[in-house]
Amino acid sequence: MKDLLSRIGQWTEKMWRSIPIHLRDAIFTALLLGIAAAICFVLRSIDENGSFTLLIFVLAVVIISRFTEGYFWGVFSSLFGVICVNFVFTYPFWAFNFRLTGYPLTFLTMLAVSLIISAMNTKIKKQERLRTEAVRANLLRAMSHDIRTPLTSIVGNTSAILENGDTLSTEQQRELLRDVNEDAQWLIRMVENLLSITRISGEQTAISKEYEAAEEILAASVHKFEKRFKSNIRIAVEVPQEVVLVPMDATLIQQVLLNLMENAVLHGESTTELRLSVEHIGDEACFTVSDNGLGIPRERLATLFDGSLSGEKGGGFDMKKNMGIGLSVCQTIVKAHGGRITAENRPEGGAQFRFYLPLKEEKEDEDQG
Repeated sequence: MKDLLSRIGQWTEKMWRSIPIHLRDAIFTALLLGIAAAICFVLRSIDENGSFTLLIFVLAVVIISRFTEGYFWGVFSSLFGVICVNFVFTYPFWAFNFRLTGYPLTFLTMLAVSLIISAMNTKIKKQERLRTEAVRANLLRAMSHDIRTPLTSIVGNTSAILENGDTLSTEQQRELLRDVNEDAQWLIRMVENLLSITRISGEQTAISKEYEAAEEILAASVHKFEKRFKSNIRIAVEVPQEVVLVPMDATLIQQVLLNLMENAVLHGESTTELRLSVEHIGDEACFTVSDNGLGIPRERLATLFDGSLSGEKGGGFDMKKNMGIGLSVCQTIVKAHGGRITAENRPEGGAQFRFYLPLKEEKEDEDQG
């Protein structure tokens, strides 16, 4: 039954979003004004004076102005509300009476409310669009930089082999090919990050969550990491005795863990140890990835997850292997799960990343059981 309701809800949302925005606003306005009128009809049987009708329509105007685009529907609903209150819910019923005490003030008040709320709504949405465009621009800058650098290296190394193959020793050729292989793998991981963003960036795309054992996700992520990075990095994993079930998209959360571990190795420079852990804190599962590397430059902490480039080498963040987009992907994925992510430097040295995923769905299931 729960799955059926969930599917119906997803289908309804998909159908609603497929309707053009102006038509959606018209339907929403008509529906809300109709509900307000229905409530007033019901309450009028209790109080014939209708003192409540104005407040109900003012509330409807506020909601319509907040959740529709521009000014039109807010102003329209305020005009409709004033006329409806006058014609339907004020004595003499079903007749206009423009000599009512306070009528001009009522009209101006509802009109002012709709204009103010509509203006605030328009400004908020404009700021959100600007913020989204800024984040997108930062991601594109980071992506173009991260892709261009390994491609340049691949072209240079392959050209050296093709043009000077006769003069290069076997070991020199193998070294160049190893560099090409490393850069190609880097591009593959970049594409994986971009695909992860694509999966969850569209308005009509909702991630599919299943209950997963957190320790299994950590183990799978470590296994993939060790296959990619055949290094001497020691990896320690700490999990609680009880099984922690977390509603998540397992592939996306593994991508977060892989990005954080990769970041620690590539930018920690002196990293020799990684520590991964998960713990149950209140209504959340807390995942931690820490290292013993150089840590995070203090000036980067504030903008670490926005996808921007550092613009300088040193402090564990060089321009060749910038992880701006990787960390931005981490934040995007975690937020899509309703969680949050933080970064800090450890007092004993190294960096520590934590991200929290909610367990509310698990608690609801337990309550129903």
